[in-house]
Amino acid sequence: MGYVFVILAIVAEVGATLALRVATNGRPRFYGIVVTGYLAAFAALTVALRQGVPLGVAYGIWAATGVAATAVAAHFLFRERLTPRMLAGIGVIVVGVLLVELGAVH
Repeated sequence: MGYVFVILAIVAEVGATLALRVATNGRPRFYGIVVTGYLAAFAALTVALRQGVPLGVAYGIWAATGVAATAVAAHFLFRERLTPRMLAGIGVIVVGVLLVELGAVH
């Protein structure tokens, strides 16, 4: 069940980061979503840790997946470039997250 909260933390953090992009482009009302999203992300990560997800695994999955998901979402939502090198980096992130998860002792 702890991993559900890691996923919730990822969704909240990515949403907050995307809202930050909108807020900085002249829509300051989105700052409320930014603050709420980051608070929700840290709260969900806290619950995941309390439920026994190892810190290195939780943080690694949260941070890496957040970076990859934000880059992909920004490409589609804001037409930001997603170069072949960036896609390769996302692939490395996916492999890294899998290795961290598979290497964790459960």
